[in-house]
Amino acid sequence: MDVEIRRKSRSQKFALLLSCASMSMLFVAFTSAWIVREAKGNWQEFPIPNVFYVSTLVILLSSLAIHMAKRFFVSGKEMQYKISLFLSLVFGIGFVVCQFKGWDALKAIGIYIDGNPSGSFVYLISIAHLLHVVGGLGAILLANIHGFTLPFKATPARVLRLELTSIFWHFVDFLWIYLIGFMVVSLNF
Repeated sequence: MDVEIRRKSRSQKFALLLSCASMSMLFVAFTSAWIVREAKGNWQEFPIPNVFYVSTLVILLSSLAIHMAKRFFVSGKEMQYKISLFLSLVFGIGFVVCQFKGWDALKAIGIYIDGNPSGSFVYLISIAHLLHVVGGLGAILLANIHGFTLPFKATPARVLRLELTSIFWHFVDFLWIYLIGFMVVSLNF
């Protein structure tokens, strides 16, 4: 039985990592298209609104919280597990709110989705990323439902689900860091 669980764990992790690699290719394509389009001219430079930096901190905190939740779950610390798991959801939702506020801040400085290509790319990239975040939030919400309704027991299946959720959440976190870094450097240098 233990061999079967390890085999299932490896295959599910591999499938998730393969999915993350393909999602990464989407964003590499977006940033490559950005570079090509920027070289053609008619490219407006503008400062990235500060709320996008706040959202970066918020998603980092969410990633830390899901990491701690997994550690607390495996080590049998139920209260810390539940608090960390809930905080990962709250910070994840906070990231979504920050993104909407970021788009409002862009509009306030005259950057619209259908305006200059540079602004359109910022919207495209941040919206595409947000769709991945929403998928991750669904997994974190499900983890919260399990965490607060099922008996506290670190079964191999539950540990695996939490680990897969954590891996995907760290992926969208690091993806955002790459994307915000790329946009800041491209728009300001």
